[in-house]
Amino acid sequence: MSALTVTARETATGPVLEVAGGLDYDTAPHLRAALQRVALSPGHLLVLDLADCAFCDSSGVSAFLAARNRALACDAGIALAGVPAAIARTLRTVGLDQVFSCHHDAEAAAAVWASQTQGAV
Repeated sequence: MSALTVTARETATGPVLEVAGGLDYDTAPHLRAALQRVALSPGHLLVLDLADCAFCDSSGVSAFLAARNRALACDAGIALAGVPAAIARTLRTVGLDQVFSCHHDAEAAAAVWASQTQGAV
């Protein structure tokens, strides 16, 4: 399995975590740790950019749910971006395509978030 790297960057709408490599039992704790380090404020959008994620097992899916729980606890949103076909299939199989919004890339996720939250005050 390829090593996992998680790179955080800030955008106008909130943090983006770029996940690259294999996301499995051994590497999912690395993503969970990165989630704890990222600053989230109410109204932010946390984006998990999976464009370079080569593999994801059930531990990875569990880490996605942990990310969602963290976002909700912070009164923030969450979106997935660049989801590879195999991971999208897994999300559909377990019904999480109904829980996570998925976008072509992080910029598209931010644009949708901004348009949805503009009128909300």
